Amino acid sequence: MNNVYQFFVSFFIVVNQFIIIYMIAICLFYMILFLLAFSRLKKERGLHQIEPYKPMKGSAFTPPLSIIVPAYNEEAGIIGSVLSLVTGSGRLDYPEFEVIVVNDGSIDSTLDKVIDRFKMVPIENKVLQKRNGIQTKFVKCVYRSELYPTLFLMDKVNGGKADALNAGINLAKYPYFASIDGDTVLEPDSFLKIMKPIIENTEQEVLASGGNVLLANGSIIVKGQIEENRLSRNPIVMMQIIEYMRAFLMGRMGLSQENLLLIISGAFGVFKTSRVIQVGGYRADTVGEDMELVVRLHRMNLEKKWGAKIFYVADPVCYTEAPEDFASLRTQRIRWHRGLYESLWLHRKMLFNPKYGRIGTLAIPYFYFVEFLGPLIEFFGYVALIIGLILGNVFFTYSLALVLLMIIYGSFLSMGSVLLEEWRLGKHQKVSELNRLFFIALTEVFWYRPIMTFWRVQALFSIIRGKNKEWGTLKRKGVSA
Repeated sequence: MNNVYQFFVSFFIVVNQFIIIYMIAICLFYMILFLLAFSRLKKERGLHQIEPYKPMKGSAFTPPLSIIVPAYNEEAGIIGSVLSLVTGSGRLDYPEFEVIVVNDGSIDSTLDKVIDRFKMVPIENKVLQKRNGIQTKFVKCVYRSELYPTLFLMDKVNGGKADALNAGINLAKYPYFASIDGDTVLEPDSFLKIMKPIIENTEQEVLASGGNVLLANGSIIVKGQIEENRLSRNPIVMMQIIEYMRAFLMGRMGLSQENLLLIISGAFGVFKTSRVIQVGGYRADTVGEDMELVVRLHRMNLEKKWGAKIFYVADPVCYTEAPEDFASLRTQRIRWHRGLYESLWLHRKMLFNPKYGRIGTLAIPYFYFVEFLGPLIEFFGYVALIIGLILGNVFFTYSLALVLLMIIYGSFLSMGSVLLEEWRLGKHQKVSELNRLFFIALTEVFWYRPIMTFWRVQALFSIIRGKNKEWGTLKRKGVSA
């Protein structure tokens, strides 16, 4: 019996040591990303205020844009999103663009609302015979607005978000297209800012450019524009606000410094149309179509020696709606984790493959061992912590070390992200709102992070059981009026 106990103690110590070493490595890695992000933000701070983008409006190097808005059951927010693009004082400040709303077989009133509000009328079928020719589900009809000649609406059979985006690409006529979600609200100069690296890099090809995404829950939005930024009092939403700050400012900005960015948010991103068509468009057999396309572009870039880059721009801001209840949030996060797995699995030959440079030796391993498998290791960390506390003095040191590392990994880095974002943009003018964000960030490790970890571990089992290719349904209140 004593030998069994000694074996258990030894095994438990080894497991704890592995978890502690892993957590230390992750903390150091994120600290490096934090410093890289701070260095870049220090150079760029204030650019969004002095408006250095206006000269680009008249530049011959500013390419026209096709803006694709895939919509499935987006009746709550679709009108505000389209209004933020085409009308009023909030109309996009960009020289030439078209807007293509793709109704992907919605079963709510999305289609009818768009047709009625924007006076959409059917156009000739010849428009459907497009030059791009990515295979998609059947397109029933294409409409054009009588009010706004650059606004189009496609009505098609449901095929998922990727299929809807591909249908939009087929209709697009401009060299770059933007994909934004149907519940997204943009600031007027967002596209001038996100196109800046594309316009400036005249000697180097740019495959894609991603922008910053903030959450609109709690804010007052009128006719598709933010009238007043307000912080939601829902703790679930506040924690997601912090999460977005950390992911976009630290993760994406840090990785993009070395052309290692593998994710451009479907809520706000610009892609080179010809290259996306060349690689076959979005894959319809994955729920992580955004990341998979970016990874595939990186892969083809290296295999074909295009010498191109993918950028992340912190200045452009768009607003989207976050889930406000645990059920919707769980659905979203399990889908995200499944999408991460599918993107990595489809391109598994890149893992540790020197043929793909730092993408294969740094970026892909990071997403495998930190983003995908990290929750599993973190889950065992929580289990080890609980067991250590139950068993008492023998494992108290390890338990204390795990608690401190989890606080640093979760709460302190989150608080740092809040400071960076506020220092850069100053969106929260009330001290009380900042205080609430700091308090929520400090509590992350005690409730929010364990829940996220558990759900992502659940996602691993859902991957084994089967893959859900549907968009999924999230309960939305609508971010705009």
